[in-house]
Amino acid sequence: MDDINNSTLQPVETVPSPDSPKPKRFFDYIHPVSFALLILALISGAVLFFSYHSVAFSDFFNRNISSMSRFTLAKITNFLPFSLAETVVFCLPIFVVWVIIRAVRLSKRSTAENCRLIFALLSLISLLFSMFVLNFATAYRGSTLEVKLGIDRRDVTAGELTATASELMKRLDGVIGTVNFIYGASSKMPYSLGEMNKKLNDAYAATCEKYPFVQSMRTNIKQIVLSEPMTYTHISGVYSYFTGEANLNTNFPDYMLPYTAAHEFSHQRGIAREDEANFMAFLVCMESDDPYILYSGYVNLLGYVMNALALADQSAYRYLWNGADRKIKGEFIAYNKFFEKYRESKVSKVSDTINDTFLKIQGQAEGSRSYGRVVDLAVAYAKQHYGVNN
Repeated sequence: MDDINNSTLQPVETVPSPDSPKPKRFFDYIHPVSFALLILALISGAVLFFSYHSVAFSDFFNRNISSMSRFTLAKITNFLPFSLAETVVFCLPIFVVWVIIRAVRLSKRSTAENCRLIFALLSLISLLFSMFVLNFATAYRGSTLEVKLGIDRRDVTAGELTATASELMKRLDGVIGTVNFIYGASSKMPYSLGEMNKKLNDAYAATCEKYPFVQSMRTNIKQIVLSEPMTYTHISGVYSYFTGEANLNTNFPDYMLPYTAAHEFSHQRGIAREDEANFMAFLVCMESDDPYILYSGYVNLLGYVMNALALADQSAYRYLWNGADRKIKGEFIAYNKFFEKYRESKVSKVSDTINDTFLKIQGQAEGSRSYGRVVDLAVAYAKQHYGVNN
């Protein structure tokens, strides 16, 4: 046997075949954009955590960070003559079908491509979460509106409700003569939605000067195209945190439109809690020099107070109702007739359950009933500014 001289052996380099699969890297399984969005979601989760534990942090973040985000989104979508949020919701079924088809096709391909699709969908969901946290969520955990206004809010009595409702009726007497009504029925807004929008922006400008905690901006209310079908959900307006748009259901009676638009504008400007947005809508209407917007503010708040009084003291409620101006009676009667068609819709029960659950998660223990808690603020404000006593 010949001896082998080991010193003469040379290492053999193996050259990979052009057809051999390349080793997978991290970003072959997840797109860099998807990865970045998931990291953003983790940061947003941390922000949400701190907001649950600190009112001061929530106020700081809402005033300095979320305000910039809301403003930017609102201005980007403001030039659109339609609601981008409504368009997105309308196109959602098409997107779902596309995802299913795409998933079926990718299932026959590599694991990496399947992972990329899964992470893309997860990152899209995480983006919605991040936008909610960064734009709006901390506003639910900040200081309350009564603290910002310096009013003493507490549980109210039937006597206080009676006195507040009576004062609102007196103030309505000062503007109702300038409002046009269909004989024996509802009032009519004397201008277009665009003109109403301008008047409300002017009122908000005055509100911002009076209450510096209200974010200043001029935006357009977005009319919901499918307003009539949406009425079956009992939703009169909605703020879309992922597009920054305030959306208005224009199928509701005219007297609700300025007040509801002011409510959604309040959300757009960082007032998250529903009772507080309701009361801020009233305060904004009070800053307007337009009689119909003033009327809308008074009559909508009166409706909440009267509903609360009906539960607290039926005799006091009937006394005030019998003595009310026939035009106000006609407004509320016309609304009940209008709403009868939509009152018992099944879809409203679903939407109310979803909204109720969402509000409770955000710390509003009374859920969808929190809208009506505006009466506590109304009574406290009436005591301080109108000199109302029970």
